[in-house]
Amino acid sequence: MVLATLGAVERRRVGRRKRKADPQVEPELPQVTTGRATVIDAGQALTSDGEAGSWLRGAGEDYLAGDMAVLNRAMHSHRLATADPYAGPIGRDQLLVARIGYGLGEEVADGLWTEARELILAKGWQRRSKVLQPQARLAALLGGHDRGLACEELALRARLDVDSERWREAALQVMVALDAAIAELAVDPAADALGERLQELRAQRDPIAHAAQAALQGPLSAQQQEAVSYVVGRIEAALRARAVARPSPGAS
Repeated sequence: MVLATLGAVERRRVGRRKRKADPQVEPELPQVTTGRATVIDAGQALTSDGEAGSWLRGAGEDYLAGDMAVLNRAMHSHRLATADPYAGPIGRDQLLVARIGYGLGEEVADGLWTEARELILAKGWQRRSKVLQPQARLAALLGGHDRGLACEELALRARLDVDSERWREAALQVMVALDAAIAELAVDPAADALGERLQELRAQRDPIAHAAQAALQGPLSAQQQEAVSYVVGRIEAALRARAVARPSPGAS
């Protein structure tokens, strides 16, 4: 993986100066610094132009997702090394440009290609976020007419760990998310409509407790990984059911 900074502006600090701002004039915006990450699959040799062209035509979002997983593993390592809680992962929709292609070593190291194509983000890519955080809910949360549950945030963190295949962290995170979901949904205004969902979540308490305990000792087995991934999905399903069962924010 090759990382590069693009469009950086030289910063010069001369003490701590304060500059008077004209409230009637829009501030001059500085040039935005961007970064470029190039993930190189050195193990895949393309021996001819025809083979390379065939590979490029078939490579798409699935291939890009694998490259982003490599990038986010590096971001996670950076987060730990710098102890920076705000250094989060990068999502597909945060990419300004996504390209996939092939080239010689000297080319790809500099962000160049023999041949490449740009991947355009499909409209349906963010389906999960659109289901869990529709605009009406966002407005209600910001306006104080609705409140977020702790299990919602915990489930999102668990989903990130599962998708990143950080299974030990995922198991511990899911344990907390599951307990929070059971406690919060049981007293939620929509609790009457969530009886079966709550029963399902309670039935997963022991398997997840075992997985979380195993995570304290070392790597999880394939069966435990499957259980962790399954329970994250069931918590998400319960939260979607809650969103459907609850009255629209502001409804009388």
